[in-house]
Amino acid sequence: MNQDLRHSSRRAAKTSSIARHGRLKAHSAWRTVAKVAASVVAITLISGSAVAAYAAWDLASTVQPTVKLESEKALEGVPDVGAMEGGVNLLLIGSDSRAGQGDGFGDPDEETAVLNDVTILMHISQDHTNASVVSFPRDMLVDVPACQDPNDPSSTLDELYGVKINSVLSYGGMNCVVETVQSLTGVTIPFAGIVQFMGVAGLSEAVGGVEVCVADPIEDEYTGTFLDAGNHTLSGVAALQFLRTRHGVGDGSDLGRISNQQVFMSALARKLQGEGTLSDPVKLYSIAKAALANMQLSSSLADPARMISIAKALKDTDLGSIAFIQYPTAYSDDAVVPTDSAQLVNLALQEDRPVSFNYDSASSAFASAGDPNAAPPAEAPAEEAPPAEEAPASDAAAPPVASAEALPTDVSGQTAAETRCSAGRSLDDQ
Repeated sequence: MNQDLRHSSRRAAKTSSIARHGRLKAHSAWRTVAKVAASVVAITLISGSAVAAYAAWDLASTVQPTVKLESEKALEGVPDVGAMEGGVNLLLIGSDSRAGQGDGFGDPDEETAVLNDVTILMHISQDHTNASVVSFPRDMLVDVPACQDPNDPSSTLDELYGVKINSVLSYGGMNCVVETVQSLTGVTIPFAGIVQFMGVAGLSEAVGGVEVCVADPIEDEYTGTFLDAGNHTLSGVAALQFLRTRHGVGDGSDLGRISNQQVFMSALARKLQGEGTLSDPVKLYSIAKAALANMQLSSSLADPARMISIAKALKDTDLGSIAFIQYPTAYSDDAVVPTDSAQLVNLALQEDRPVSFNYDSASSAFASAGDPNAAPPAEAPAEEAPPAEEAPASDAAAPPVASAEALPTDVSGQTAAETRCSAGRSLDDQ
């Protein structure tokens, strides 16, 4: 791809690495508070409890300014999350901005670039029986469609060609990242959120920490992460630095970091289901409050009731049907580009189908290894089929079950049911 195409935009030359912050309209903030206030009334009417009213109002007080997505039009006429045709799609954007994050992450004036170094798409199937969590490498080359200018809604930013995906947040804000991933995958994404460093720390504390397995010692001077082999419960800044570490895991690349993040996310999913968090209103309230206080959300996601309903959609999903997928890419100079297998991932998302991994490829992922303490799976005893006359009668045919999309060998990842361990990297290997 030639250099001219990579930067063909009348505005690209003007774009600095520092994010542009437009003025927030006062009525936007009040509209957000009004939506949350409506949730207060609803919760009070349902529960008849002053405590519930206080909890909802407490959530309202933590709301941050929101972003209106073009894709939110897909929610018009949709009464609840369960009624969304084709399932629920939510984009999580991790910003490397140091602004407002304290002194522990470098000088906010010198090192802030507002890059979306983490871009993760979560898809929950329409019947809530499966979910796919897709991580896009930060150095992946993408085409960026024309996006609304976040500083001037009446103006449109030109499309870009062959730019690294982690530059899109700085170029066009949250909405532009959403539009780019929609164009790449072919699915509509009506929900999104941006989280900074301390937001990740706060969310990990809200769930009470996450236990992760480390196969080989992790040694990373850049993030101050030093973990011996074994199990560690991480919370707050320690959890954040574990997710940030690149030099200390796998081959030291961003692809290795993604696999390490999948170790954390799968452990988080097991914790949330195993401790009944997704069925506990008090725990969900704590998580919702942390999210509202520490994330910039799309206006579609700032409603606490909707946020909680999305979380509860996963409470009964089998852990083996929650797949963490590394979007398949191949190296090209100093970047990576999607492989042909990416189209199969896209198709599974578009058709709302579960996926299955080639486990030979999953076991050779960049930064994870099998749990050495895990017991081998026991063989299920053979069950005798009941006699024909004893078979239960049914007046209606069973609903069809979506068949899993078998992913090729170059697609790495794991399910939430698998306990995998981070493959650490010593200082001598860096």
